[in-house]
Amino acid sequence: MIVAEHVSKHFKRHRREPGLRGSLRTMFSSQYDLVRAVDDVSFEVPAGVKIAYIGANGAGKSTTIKLLTGIMRPTTGQVRVDGLDPHRRRVEVAHRIGVVFGQRSQLWWDLPVLDSFRVLRHIYEVPRAVYDRNMRLFRDRLDLGALGNTPVRQLSLGQRMRAEIAASLLHDPAVLFLDEPTIGLDLVLKQAVRDLINHVNAELGTTVMLTSHDIGDITGICDQALVVDRGAIVHQGTMRELLRSVDTRAVTFEYAAGSVTEAEALQIIAAELPDVRAIPAESGRIRVEYPVERWSARQVIAVLLNRFDLTDVLVPDADLETLLRRIYAGSPAEPVSVGDGA
Repeated sequence: MIVAEHVSKHFKRHRREPGLRGSLRTMFSSQYDLVRAVDDVSFEVPAGVKIAYIGANGAGKSTTIKLLTGIMRPTTGQVRVDGLDPHRRRVEVAHRIGVVFGQRSQLWWDLPVLDSFRVLRHIYEVPRAVYDRNMRLFRDRLDLGALGNTPVRQLSLGQRMRAEIAASLLHDPAVLFLDEPTIGLDLVLKQAVRDLINHVNAELGTTVMLTSHDIGDITGICDQALVVDRGAIVHQGTMRELLRSVDTRAVTFEYAAGSVTEAEALQIIAAELPDVRAIPAESGRIRVEYPVERWSARQVIAVLLNRFDLTDVLVPDADLETLLRRIYAGSPAEPVSVGDGA
């Protein structure tokens, strides 16, 4: 359903020098930095799959989504969505995909939400039966009717995101691209959005490609993961396979108040468990991150039981949070300096 073959997207960024003199030189300079936002990426997403596209800020996620939706054209390589080139056949592709960008709107700012939906119905040529079915679904799942006749520009971020998600699904797209879809939503509405996306995937076979920094979105929606680092794919597989690649896991514990100070507890862990990372967590707890090739959860807990008066211990089955933290901590690739004609 989604295919990328040796796709690259490079940008030339005019080099700027510091200071007033440097700024004046920059005005007449022909020196550029070549930024490889996406670098020789290849992957294939079958129909009906819900896949998380994971990476640090600047890793190339949003650029890839823009290539797949036809907003940008690849520098090299080619992409296909439902068999079509998104950039060359944008109108046809637009009828087959739904897109949500957390900071962009597809609604009309001066129109009430429901009027925007009526306009979209005619643009996408949605049959009346499909439109009525989906509007009932959106009212039930997202409480869309509560938005009433309020113009889009007067909606809160959370209200607008609910409307954006519904608008992206109005025409029963074959592929749904989601970029931070639950930004601005409370916990209840986040879960409602996840349930809605899972519902349309189960009922209609909609392919879903999600980018998010919200672990709840990733685990609550996706069954596969595509990890990008510095513009290149470093992992593709099921969520289970991704979790098996974790080389650092964690134990979070709480101990009796007054037995030792937090600083003393951190010193004890450092002395008893070499190569681990102990950090303060919420509510006075301590999180112990340990390399799996050196320590097991059983060994870590045994040391903690021996040295602390434990009142609570949490041992996740697989530590996606630690894995994502390490992925998001990655730095973007360094730009390459070029001159004219590059």
